[in-house]
Amino acid sequence: MRRILLSAALAALLTASLTACSSEDGGGTVAPPAGAGVEGVDDGTELALWTRAPLELQANALVDAYNKSHKNQVKLTIVPNDDYVAKVGAAAGSGDLPDLFAADIVYVPNWTNAGLFHDLTESIGKLPYADKINQGHVQAGTYEGKKYVLPFVLDLSVIFWNKTLYKEAGLDPEKGPKTLDEFKAQALAVQNLKKKDTYGTYFGGNCGGCNVFTWFPMVWAGGEEVMDAEGKSSNLGGPAAQKVYGMWRELQTAGAIAPGSKDETGATWVAAFQEGKIGVMPYPATLLPTASKSVDVGVTAIPGAGGGESTFVGGDGIGISKDSKKTQQAWNFLSWLTSEKAQVDVLAAGGSTVARTDLADNQYAAKDPRLVTINKAAASPQSKTPVAVNFQQAFNAPGSPWVTLLRNQVYGDPSSLEKDNQAITQVLGQ
Repeated sequence: MRRILLSAALAALLTASLTACSSEDGGGTVAPPAGAGVEGVDDGTELALWTRAPLELQANALVDAYNKSHKNQVKLTIVPNDDYVAKVGAAAGSGDLPDLFAADIVYVPNWTNAGLFHDLTESIGKLPYADKINQGHVQAGTYEGKKYVLPFVLDLSVIFWNKTLYKEAGLDPEKGPKTLDEFKAQALAVQNLKKKDTYGTYFGGNCGGCNVFTWFPMVWAGGEEVMDAEGKSSNLGGPAAQKVYGMWRELQTAGAIAPGSKDETGATWVAAFQEGKIGVMPYPATLLPTASKSVDVGVTAIPGAGGGESTFVGGDGIGISKDSKKTQQAWNFLSWLTSEKAQVDVLAAGGSTVARTDLADNQYAAKDPRLVTINKAAASPQSKTPVAVNFQQAFNAPGSPWVTLLRNQVYGDPSSLEKDNQAITQVLGQ
């Protein structure tokens, strides 16, 4: 999972910085100049690009491929995860943002609202495949009808299961759960093996971002929204959400959730599965190559109570900063980023999810049906990228009201649901 889990103090620092630099027009407009075409300008300009450390592998691959095939040259700066928001905030306040910078998609609404990006609406609209680009990321970067970001790297939530443990438990190793009841039954079957240090499932019991990433899709697949359309009110007390909480509480009561889950803040969230000690759990799709080194992994989309499927379309968006004086050259990089050469020959070749629906069944995915499953999950109508200006404070931050809600539902007093849901709404509406 590539989510930034930061303190309230850091969020406050960012807010202060952005308030100082916010502009009335939300950045300038980027449109290819006469004769430049949809690809922008490639004239040997050096461009600066920032991204956070979890995306280092993909970012390096993309930049290396671009630099080898273009006159323009991109200089990449990798910033430690916990330092990224503060670094962007400080640079925004002083007018020193790089030409291009990526952002965790849950922060994009804050940064478009604060005017950190140039308007890309016209340029994106001229791309012949504009409607095939992942719309979750595009919508998250849309403010007052203008589009400011494109997908950089997608990170999707899916279900992973351990085929070896499934065989031992008498389950079909080729069939993962298609409903929440099947998820529960399969986790219990693995638990009933009573193998030492082996459990049916695992989750981040003290990690807001982990469960945004993996529980929200269960609600969406159940036909409900997690927030209202404005991102100002929480809908996490509805019937579909209650079925999600009930399943996890039943698994906890049955002893099928590994004990370490209760205090898991996200730092070691995926470790137990990679060690072969977990039967089935929601998981970041980007970690399939890593998990497959030690586990025979099955993959399916995240189901709801009555079936359906969904995923949280996470990862990072990327845009041209308000401070760039090289917008046409920067657009050259962004237009190339969405091209088949970048999406298939770089990202898909490296095992990452493509950001265009028309490229989901590419030559690399065809070699591994699991990658096709992941790519198609991103295109599901129920797959979403939630948008809220106060998303971090309401959900991802340590001790957020969402963390309180999910812990009460699994480990504490489930009767507090209405109160806890209202607490989320209060933060969203601030």
